[in-house]
Amino acid sequence: MVGMQISMSLVGLLADAEGQSPLDATLDKLAALRDEGFRRVWMAQLPYDPDLLTILAVAFREIDTIEVASGVVPIQIQHPTQLAQRALTLNTIAGGRFSLGIGLSHRMVTEGVWGISYNKPVRQMREYLDALLPLLAGEPADTAGEFWTTHGSLKVPGAPTPEVYLAALGPQMLRLAGRRSAGTMTWMTGPKTLADHVVPTLRTAAAEAGRPEASVRVVASLPVSVTDDVTGARARAAQEFAVYGQLPSYRAMLDREGHAGPEDAAIIGDEETVSQRLDELAASGVDEFVASVFDPDAETRARTRALLRSKDN
Repeated sequence: MVGMQISMSLVGLLADAEGQSPLDATLDKLAALRDEGFRRVWMAQLPYDPDLLTILAVAFREIDTIEVASGVVPIQIQHPTQLAQRALTLNTIAGGRFSLGIGLSHRMVTEGVWGISYNKPVRQMREYLDALLPLLAGEPADTAGEFWTTHGSLKVPGAPTPEVYLAALGPQMLRLAGRRSAGTMTWMTGPKTLADHVVPTLRTAAAEAGRPEASVRVVASLPVSVTDDVTGARARAAQEFAVYGQLPSYRAMLDREGHAGPEDAAIIGDEETVSQRLDELAASGVDEFVASVFDPDAETRARTRALLRSKDN
């Protein structure tokens, strides 16, 4: 069986910390997952959350060994120079344990909340990378574009360059990720779509750019629950993740897979069933699976994490 790293998702933790401060909740969760043996956690910057990178600056000082990746930080509301400053500073604190996942959010957020155009998203991201990547590598940026203009360099002595991942689902964004990033992270994308669309598009683009195909990674995230109450878990998934059946980018991935809704994409069942589904993802070319453990029952969550640890390669 193809090896696949298993990581954990803490999406939503910052805004729903169960009575704790977002910082204390993050410290507790990261320490617990580290102690259980997980190597990496992915955390998202949601529009209404506290600032993720500020929280992580403290967390990396307090919690050792475990890696954290942002999945994702939206690009439209901060200049690439500012994000490069923040990412380099954070990775210095982290001792190289931070990976920067970036994305474009969604039209309903960028235009409806921020008042920023969502038009030409691939061009926006390409111009952003033109500035961000040199700055992260300790080199000057000198680029003038339709959306982003950046001239100059940064001085962050000893800062390790973080890997940059792009949230990419469509073919143009996947090709950009394959040419210029460490890889892509997906959500609500099943094994057939990963095998037939995401993996070949990403890796072909890498090869065409003169990069080894293995140099780009596919990071796939899905809801998961190891449970005997499949009907109840499906109902919870349908309710909790309903919005992802409506957002165009995720709706397209669900349609490709033949799923009616997010509950069909979720990995739900007993240990044997979930294990087989994870094997299917690994066989599709996924390098890292990020588990969004969504069941509210503590015993079920522990059962799910135990299965996930047993599958980590």
